[in-house]
Amino acid sequence: MTAEQRADSLYRERWRAALEHRAPDRPPMDLGATDMTEIDGGPRRLAPALGLPLTGDGPADDEAVLRALDIDIRGVGGILVPREPPWRQVSETETVDCWGIGYRFNGHHDEAVGRPLAGATLDDLERYPWPDPDTIDPAVIEAAAARARWLREETPFVVCARHPVFGVFELGCWMCGFDDFLYRLAAEPEFVARFFEIVLAYQKRVNALYYGAVGRWAHFTTSGDDFGTQTGPFLSPRMFREMVAPFLAERIRDVARWTDAVFFHHTCGSVRALVPDLIACGVRILNPIQPHAEGMEPAAMKRDFGDALTFYGAIDTQRLLPRGTPEEVRAGTREVIRALGEGGGYVLSAAHTLQDDVPEENIVAMYREGAA
Repeated sequence: MTAEQRADSLYRERWRAALEHRAPDRPPMDLGATDMTEIDGGPRRLAPALGLPLTGDGPADDEAVLRALDIDIRGVGGILVPREPPWRQVSETETVDCWGIGYRFNGHHDEAVGRPLAGATLDDLERYPWPDPDTIDPAVIEAAAARARWLREETPFVVCARHPVFGVFELGCWMCGFDDFLYRLAAEPEFVARFFEIVLAYQKRVNALYYGAVGRWAHFTTSGDDFGTQTGPFLSPRMFREMVAPFLAERIRDVARWTDAVFFHHTCGSVRALVPDLIACGVRILNPIQPHAEGMEPAAMKRDFGDALTFYGAIDTQRLLPRGTPEEVRAGTREVIRALGEGGGYVLSAAHTLQDDVPEENIVAMYREGAA
């Protein structure tokens, strides 16, 4: 047994305590292990602020930063891309993915600009060239499994298996357009139900391929499907419960066939009204807790749902991290830890990706406070 394996309790016991709502020595911390907790430029961006030399080896520099900040979690895997239909480059700035969604690079990230199912009919759904999960490159999955096994067996870190598929709701919004798909939820439920059935079948096949290889090594796995705006959910709790929740619940049940990894779900925005249904679906970790979205105040979320959920994130990326001073960031981080971390049940990270408008010293301040 290696020294790192003997140090298992430093990270994995902290993680278990958070999940079991026991008070750990400090909250587990994440930087970049999930799709929703990344940092523009990678962790290596923080090396100068930490006084670390850059070697030019990106992954090694990233790992040096994670260790310097005492980050508990490492991630593997991610969205899997079938070879059929093939991804296409349309122009210097525009692409089309395997779902037929067009994207345009805006200088920072790709924005969805193509809506292949806008105005589609039920017959169109049956004729559509859906991605074939069996054309996913097995070498990609094998590499993720090998890294997950190495992390689980040879390091003390908590292992996150990033989600390999998109969520049903936001995929519908991307493929039809938000206006079109939200209208259909109310006026054409049979179209939405058939769309969700097709996507769920794809999800289940990918689950078998991905979690069948990676799942035994993962402590938790993620999911992303945004249900909220800044002021409320996109759809009513009743509509969510009747139309979306059954498919999310079945996805979670199917993932559990392949892995005992704890299920983490990410949804931006104000989703307080949907939280009881997310819990009923099988969500155990909720991300990101966007603190300035209506109804998502950390103390209230902890009071009302803290016995059923572990909260993950919540350090504000709208105001505090990009605009605050390091001292304000430390104070804000302390406040969130007090609100969400009492008795366990909290994992510290930013409320979403740390973009390049967030000063490096503020990011370091957040993690220094978390480790204090």
